[in-house]
Amino acid sequence: MSDVVTEAVAALNAKMDGAGFDGSAKFVIEGEGSIVIDSDGAHAGDEETDVSLTASTETFKAILDGELNPTTAFMTGKLSVDGDMGQAMKLSGVLG
Repeated sequence: MSDVVTEAVAALNAKMDGAGFDGSAKFVIEGEGSIVIDSDGAHAGDEETDVSLTASTETFKAILDGELNPTTAFMTGKLSVDGDMGQAMKLSGVLG
């Protein structure tokens, strides 16, 4: 597992403050690995999820740091979404 994924898992769990996510989502960080968010929180993994979001390391970090809105990233082509768009929208609240 890459340092980027390890740091992102820790940051996501801190943002979620012990709360899980109603559903499942996977962040695919290009060239680094994948993070799954579900009812147990965030962890490194590559299992099937309701929705997959793919972005570069830079885009993912900007979203996680609050410097880039996930919707803006999607609309500008920096973030691709595959699967349940409703789950992707709910995930936006977790990241905010």
